[in-house]
Amino acid sequence: MQVDEFNRLSDNDARACIHACLDVDRWVDEVTSARPYADVAALLKQARASAENLTDNELDSALSCHPRIGERSTAGRQEASYSAVEQSGVGTAAHTVAGLRDANARYEDRFDRVFLIRAAGRDGAEIQAELERRLENSDEAERREVVSELRQIALLRLEQVVQP
Repeated sequence: MQVDEFNRLSDNDARACIHACLDVDRWVDEVTSARPYADVAALLKQARASAENLTDNELDSALSCHPRIGERSTAGRQEASYSAVEQSGVGTAAHTVAGLRDANARYEDRFDRVFLIRAAGRDGAEIQAELERRLENSDEAERREVVSELRQIALLRLEQVVQP
């Protein structure tokens, strides 16, 4: 859909259109209520600003829709579709899958949440290297990285919803 079509949607339809981009009600409300947008750039600017800071509850909500790297999503149909495409470069080689499973488990033990990375455009080896690097982060540094990754994912998904 074009940005002008997004601008004309009812609030409920617009919310439904972008909810799968980032499962944070405040973000969805802010992006929807800032319509009309002059162009995609203006929409993305608002979406980026609205995703700049997330509360702990918002972070938990957003992460609940993301599967572990290398696993299939159990979230809604649109979230699962996005995730499958985004993780398509991860690969299915046994050593890649085993390495990611092990690193995911260590990450979850360390940070008590699912590891999140913008997987689009990355292969399994690159993702695993990032996962290993981020295991060394402090809790606060890792939280900042997770929010940044969520924001990147949200913007990529939003660009798919409202294409120029």
